[in-house]
Amino acid sequence: MKILFCSAEAYPFSKTGGLADMAYFLPKSLKKLGHEVKIITPYYKQISKHHQKMTELARFPIKFGGLETIVILFSLTHEDIDYIFVQNMHYFERDLLYGYSDDAERFSCFSYAILEAMRAIEFYPQILHLNDWQTGMVPYLLDEHYRHQNDSYYSIHTLYSIHNLEYQGSFDTFVSRFFNTDFNYTYIHFERVNFMKAAIERATKINTVSPSYRDEVMTSEFGFTLDGALNNRQKDFVGILNGIDTDIYNPNTDFMIDKTYNLKTYRKGKLANKEAILHHFNLDVDLNEPLVVYIGRLATQKGINLMTRTLEEVVEYSNARFVLMGSGNDSYQDFFRYLSNKYPNRVSNYIGFNETIAHKLYAASDIFMMPSRFEPCGLGQLIAMRYGSLPLVRETGGLKDTVLPYNMYTGEGTGFSFRNYDAFEFKEKLFEAIHLYKDQPKIWNKLVIQAMKQDNSLKQMALAYEEIYQNILGV
Repeated sequence: MKILFCSAEAYPFSKTGGLADMAYFLPKSLKKLGHEVKIITPYYKQISKHHQKMTELARFPIKFGGLETIVILFSLTHEDIDYIFVQNMHYFERDLLYGYSDDAERFSCFSYAILEAMRAIEFYPQILHLNDWQTGMVPYLLDEHYRHQNDSYYSIHTLYSIHNLEYQGSFDTFVSRFFNTDFNYTYIHFERVNFMKAAIERATKINTVSPSYRDEVMTSEFGFTLDGALNNRQKDFVGILNGIDTDIYNPNTDFMIDKTYNLKTYRKGKLANKEAILHHFNLDVDLNEPLVVYIGRLATQKGINLMTRTLEEVVEYSNARFVLMGSGNDSYQDFFRYLSNKYPNRVSNYIGFNETIAHKLYAASDIFMMPSRFEPCGLGQLIAMRYGSLPLVRETGGLKDTVLPYNMYTGEGTGFSFRNYDAFEFKEKLFEAIHLYKDQPKIWNKLVIQAMKQDNSLKQMALAYEEIYQNILGV
């Protein structure tokens, strides 16, 4: 199968979030299944450091909305995957990836470049795999301007992946001039141009990154006003769980952690890592007490306001240790600093993100907090289970699909969960996890083993995408 994976960011060249990881993991996994995959992404400012390793493929003009600009395509092969970078100094070589007043114009240019690139490099995919709002206009532009040009364009099928429905690419209607067509309600939503809505209307199939999130976004509570459009396409809308790279996230081979371990040696391994991280953060070392961690964005979506209302009480009435890593909302950062200052021997924080320390925290921790208000899929809980850290999650989206809650009667479970977005429920579940660690070590160890055995590998994810591609093509 020939697949062109289109993404506004792609690790290791550009990244603001999980989309970049997906653009790295999925194509690599599909290539291992025998498919021909290329990635196309913008040439951002920070990518210039790789320029000497690139090869120029083509250059061509793009005319849209009365404007004309030149884009240049460069290629680079990384880990056996061909990356195509779309260079335009005016639109893409800036300090940030997104957040500019002309984002609609920038990613309209990128959309045209995707479609023009196929002809320029003579690579017409069977599947054009599009991701998030930045590529949302591609199916519409393909239909309106390209399908009639030749059989290769005509036969292209599109899969549109929604990684987070909250970010839709919603703009004033004046940006419709960039589409070089008469006014069309395909891209209009509440009297604004909406890139994501256009993709929902026109893509061959649509998916999001977990089955439960797929169901949730078709409700008014989590649909961010696009639930109606998604319900209209529900037969063509599926949920596919994300996976993690089990070569990178492998406690048995991870060079970033202090002591490697596996299913047979995890007890000694986790204790050694816990001791090291407690020393690193200048916390009191007591290996009989659980280490509770949070790693992620400091945003309301992630349930941080549940922590601000409860963690001080949990710290006060337990002897657990806490390390909180992340950045974002200033008030949440201040709360983490406040807790650390008030309880310097039992609470520490890291404002920002550090890949090495994150790996160390996964390996050292016993409980991993992820009480999200909504969560399309989430990777943190998958990584935590891989390292034998039991996730404490809210039953939403991908968290519900991947974490089996502890059942005291059957012994089943890979973590802990609570149903409602409620601070009391979160607090009680956290106390339950802490007490289980302290009072029932045999049960705890059984849960750790069950968590570490979970298969959330990239191969499983790639097979699921392969199946939807085949369904689209009717093979």
